[in-house]
Amino acid sequence: MTIAQQLKIKEFPFIIKDADGKEIYREWSDGVWSKREWAGGEMIRYENSNGYWVKWEWVYGEVIYRENSNGVINDYRPKTDIQKAIDLLTKEGLLVNGNTLIQRTKL
Repeated sequence: MTIAQQLKIKEFPFIIKDADGKEIYREWSDGVWSKREWAGGEMIRYENSNGYWVKWEWVYGEVIYRENSNGVINDYRPKTDIQKAIDLLTKEGLLVNGNTLIQRTKL
């Protein structure tokens, strides 16, 4: 049972806002709903009754990471030198499933 159904709401869309006035829940007359979570003024999670969700990480008002239930990931977080090396080796085909294809030679 949805929130509006439990409360026997008759006017739609039914909207709940937090203390800052940000929408955290919305429901339509057909029972479809969506939820939002906020932190520091930024939306950090969204989900709906169809099973779709998306989450974000923010730094100084900029999205640094986004992932959704369709498997799409956008990662803009700063990388360490080791992460950069792993990315480069993988891109060049020298690192596959965590194993290097580089052969060591004796000096």
